Amino acid sequence: MADDGFKVDLGALESAAEGINATLNDLQTKKVSDIGGKDSDFGHGDLADTVSDFCDRWELGVENLAKDAQVVSGRLNKSVEAYLATDKSLKGELDGILTGSGTDPGVR
Repeated sequence: MADDGFKVDLGALESAAEGINATLNDLQTKKVSDIGGKDSDFGHGDLADTVSDFCDRWELGVENLAKDAQVVSGRLNKSVEAYLATDKSLKGELDGILTGSGTDPGVR
């Protein structure tokens, strides 16, 4: 039998946003440019230049991914807020219906 409804695990959405934010924090402390070393570590100036150029371009890519990840994290958090607000609103409406209908006929 097909289930017509759906469920949202708000804790999972929050955990996903927290995980993204933790990764972003790690990226702030560990830059791609830290991979390279002194030119003498590479044993050849052209190799050192190539590694430096690669790390610079890689860092730009990581920065772009980080910006996208910030957007995703923000949207996950907004989704959680929207679900909670909707639940609160619906609960208030249902509470009003129940209290406004008088005595519960099932209670004796």
